[in-house]
Amino acid sequence: MLVSGLAGLVAGACSMAIGEFVSVYAQYNIEVSHIRRRTDSGSGSDAAVDDKEESLPSPTQAALASALAFAVGALLPLLAGVFIPSWAARVAAVCAATSAGLAVFGAAGAYLGGSSMVRSGLRVLIGGWFAMLVTYGVLRCSTFTPRRLDDRRRNGITKQGARAG
Repeated sequence: MLVSGLAGLVAGACSMAIGEFVSVYAQYNIEVSHIRRRTDSGSGSDAAVDDKEESLPSPTQAALASALAFAVGALLPLLAGVFIPSWAARVAAVCAATSAGLAVFGAAGAYLGGSSMVRSGLRVLIGGWFAMLVTYGVLRCSTFTPRRLDDRRRNGITKQGARAG
């Protein structure tokens, strides 16, 4: 579980960082083009253009912030479940830690943004629950789940479906 959890953490952080970089960089290019168009039409000096370009968000900083935020959020369920041997208790601990983290991060974002902490916390929590439900549904549709593998091992069933010795 630890290896797959860390792999998911790294893959998710990379995915979030790349998506954030591409998005912010596209917005940056649009803003720079708009600033330069205004300058070419004579409505601003080169120094003013440089100041405006420097005040735009950095795609690299946005990507790093996104990766860090994802990694911190992904550590919560990973740490909650990695040390618990019982499958049912592990699932409960991971769901509880994830739910608490979603609500707290949602409320913190609202606090920093000056909006309703309760509404934002609930919105992020419900969105996270939906994502967990979809993930669980995809895993249940597959033939390989850790619980089924544990049952097969306990019952002495080999990969081919026959009982061992």
